[in-house]
This record gives sequence, C-alpha cells and structure tokens, in this order.
Amino acid sequence: MNNSGYLRFIPAVKSPEESSGDLWFVFRGGSLLTIGGDSDRRIPRRSEMQSLLELLTDKIYLGTLDGKGCLAAELNGSAGLTPGFEAIDLRKLLDSLDETTFLAAGRAAQLLAWRRNTRYCGRCGKLTEEKQDERARICTACGLSFFPRLSPAVIVAVVRDRSILLARGKNSTLPFWSVLAGFVEPGESLEQCVRREVFEEVRLAVKNIRYFASQPWPFPDSFMIAFTAEYESGDIHIDNMELEAAAWYTVQSLPQVPRKGSVSRRLIDWFANTYG
Repeated sequence: MNNSGYLRFIPAVKSPEESSGDLWFVFRGGSLLTIGGDSDRRIPRRSEMQSLLELLTDKIYLGTLDGKGCLAAELNGSAGLTPGFEAIDLRKLLDSLDETTFLAAGRAAQLLAWRRNTRYCGRCGKLTEEKQDERARICTACGLSFFPRLSPAVIVAVVRDRSILLARGKNSTLPFWSVLAGFVEPGESLEQCVRREVFEEVRLAVKNIRYFASQPWPFPDSFMIAFTAEYESGDIHIDNMELEAAAWYTVQSLPQVPRKGSVSRRLIDWFANTYG
C-alpha cells in the first residue's frame, strides 16, 4: 500500500465517542456486510446499522478511515439481514473495495479472529481481557499477554529466460495457476525460506532473490512477503502432497491467473510487463 493509502487509515486502540458516520465492518462468518451494488459497494455507517446494533458482538475499535471512526463486530449467525445489506466473502471484495478499505476490512477480520481464539489463556486456561493501552489481551490470573498473531509467508516469482514458474495447488478449488508460496519456519531468514520452499515444492535451485512487495493477507492471519528470483538449476519434480502441477509459461502462454488485488497477481503482472 502506498503512503497516501496509509495516511487515509490511522490505527488506534482507544475508542472516542461513537458517531452516526462511523464505519462498521461487520462479519458473519467469513463474509462482510456491505451496502450497494458491484459498482458502488461500500461499508455501512452506524446510522444505517440501527436495526442490527443489538445483534452485534465482540465490538473492536480499529481507528479512523478518512477521518471516520471504524469499528469491527460480529453478527449473530441466525440473524436475518435488513434489506439493502449483503454479506459477501471477503476474498470476493478484493476488486470491489478500494485497497485501503479492503485492508481495513482485513484488519477487522483478523482482530475478530484473534479475539475469538484468545478468550482463554493458553497457559492456565483462565479468562483473558482487553488491555486498555495497547492492542493485546491479558490473562486475568497469570498475567500472560496475547498480541495479534501474524504468520509470515514468502511468495516468489521464479523466472527462467523469458518464462515464469506457475503451479496449481493440490487441494485448490480455484481454477487458476499462481506463483509458489510457503510459511517461514523458526530460525529461518526470508531468503532461506524462498530457497527451501522452491526446492521442496519443485526441486529447483534459485538465485538473485530480490524483495518485491508485501501484503497483509487476513486468511486468517498471514503476512505475505513477495520476492522475485532467477532459476539456477534443476528440473521440475513436484511435491505431490502440495501441488497438482507446475510448469514454465511465457507471457504469450499464461494460463488463468489470480484476480487483481493480490500480491500474487502483482508478481505475475510484473513478469508480463517486464518480459512481454
């Protein structure tokens, strides 16, 4: 996200007095409540949420977006929706919401999941409560603090001559091909993770690993760090537990790829713009 997007959203922990213009990021399961059609979809304001306010749980203050307060909450799963509202899977909103609003929605989803998962202390089993001065929960018995979890993962565009390496996941329900990715292990640098993941998944060695970009990915708490790399040696032999297939593609032969908005698509677009 560029600096202008960051300045639009200012994170905060302490909530001021609520106002009718506040934006409410309300989730039912993995779906976000929105208003409007595909061309003008937006986040509802507090004044539009009156009929649902009593059905909301786990309210969390997020900060401000364009000067408006932002709050996250969960909607009772059995509650009916007021006409005009639509609950849409967060992934499907990548190209319906602007980048800054989508990242605020991702923050909301991630913090709600964190709260659900840390109601009880993982060390002694007692209840936790919200800390007032920082984004954390603390055990009421033993004092252990719980901060929002981030799971760092690398994602890499491997290029050989004028071709990019793309793969299909073994259990993927989506029809597209994408670049390789994997989670960082303890004691491992990001560059070491890139080399390990590529070798484990397709038995190729890579070189000239360069940072590309990063992206929060709230499914449920990933943080994607993107790289480019050059092929060094080896032949493709896929890990059959992880992948269904992998192959080299030129710009002219690209298969179906992820939709815009994800850092995986940005890597593929970079390849197409560079080698097209």
